[in-house]
Amino acid sequence: MDSTIMDLTSHWVGITAIVIFVLSYSLVIAEEYLHLKKSIPVIFGAGLIWLIVAVQYVGDPNHQTEEAIKHLLIEFGELFLFLLAAMTYVNAMNERGVFDSLRVWLVHHKFSYRQLFWVTGVMSFFLSPIIDNLTTALVMCAVIMAVGRDNNNFIAIGFVNIVIAANAGGAFSPFGDITTLMVWQTGVVDFWTFFNLFLPSVVNYIIPAFFMSLAVSKEVPAVEEEEEVVMLRGARRIMLLFGLTIVTAVSFHSFLHIPPFLGMMVGLAYLKAFGHYLRITHQDFIANSPGEDMGVGEIGDTRKFDSFREIARAEWDTLLFFFGVIMCVGGLGFIGYLALASNLMYVEMGPTFANIMVGILSAIVDNIPVMVAVLQMDLTMDIQQWLLVTLTAGVGGSMLSIGSAAGIALMGQSQGKYTFFGHLKWTPVIAIGYAASIWVHMMISDRFIGVMP
Repeated sequence: MDSTIMDLTSHWVGITAIVIFVLSYSLVIAEEYLHLKKSIPVIFGAGLIWLIVAVQYVGDPNHQTEEAIKHLLIEFGELFLFLLAAMTYVNAMNERGVFDSLRVWLVHHKFSYRQLFWVTGVMSFFLSPIIDNLTTALVMCAVIMAVGRDNNNFIAIGFVNIVIAANAGGAFSPFGDITTLMVWQTGVVDFWTFFNLFLPSVVNYIIPAFFMSLAVSKEVPAVEEEEEVVMLRGARRIMLLFGLTIVTAVSFHSFLHIPPFLGMMVGLAYLKAFGHYLRITHQDFIANSPGEDMGVGEIGDTRKFDSFREIARAEWDTLLFFFGVIMCVGGLGFIGYLALASNLMYVEMGPTFANIMVGILSAIVDNIPVMVAVLQMDLTMDIQQWLLVTLTAGVGGSMLSIGSAAGIALMGQSQGKYTFFGHLKWTPVIAIGYAASIWVHMMISDRFIGVMP
């Protein structure tokens, strides 16, 4: 058998693989209605795609399908370990009451609806680069629901605002979104270069937020008194360790040229070592200082901290979903579809137009499979174009509620108050922000980075 990779795009294998992928991803999109975990259809679809590919390659002396799958597994493994460490830290901070304290502080501050609109939006924008856009959206969601429980209009607009802000804030940081993380880990954009997207991201958020804020009342909502939330022992030190973990990952990648996931795993060791300290000192703390304010927690700290419990609480459905997507898209690439798409979009249409279309496609399909496809095309683009596709894939999903993980999560949390059509009526102003952010990026690139082709 010929050892070269075959073009199967017009073969029954390729056509069947496309059908399998479309059906699998259709089930992912319908997750809210079917209540079927999104990882299930894509993992099953990935298995079927590679099964029919392997059948076609039976007898290949070079075992090309095996080598391709191993390469994809390495790609997923790096992403998996990075995200597992980050998710564990977020879960640990949540367990120690960090996010509940933030929520209660905002609720008790007696902001008007319009002030709260801007406060939650700006905080979402700046939290997202650190703890990712999905976690940020869920934290701010609790604030909006607590304050606006009797004002459905404010909840609907507030959720749209959070989605736009979280996605925009996540676009200029490797830690802000899965797509930016994948771009950073592949090495096409280094850590500090991402911050060239800060101003375009600000523009992407500010323009639609300004127009939406005009529809928000200046009335001060009546807020029921809530129990005060106190961060548990070790919360502040865990936040510091998370910052140190980020520094470790960036340093490993930037100075030692080691994949950043290893720095994150070292950071996970920081947390586990500190967690061990919290466990062995827990009984002494409870026995010797009940009710005392030692600056490290209060009497409510009755449960021992367990880092393994926080690892178990990671978003396993999301992690396995990434596995399925990478394997599905990798299978389509092995068949030849990514080379076909690359030629059509990036050669015939040009990289600028293609990268703008990536963002629009992200609003419909979700940015993760789109960015996986772009990265697996093995494109030759300059840094301006890589930043452009990072920006568009990150913020394009804001145009529809189903276009990003943040939007999908908030639809599930809103009790029917934030809907697809409620988001859709703001799509025109979001699209203006999308176009403006691209224009600002091009202007900055022309002046400070180089002339864009």
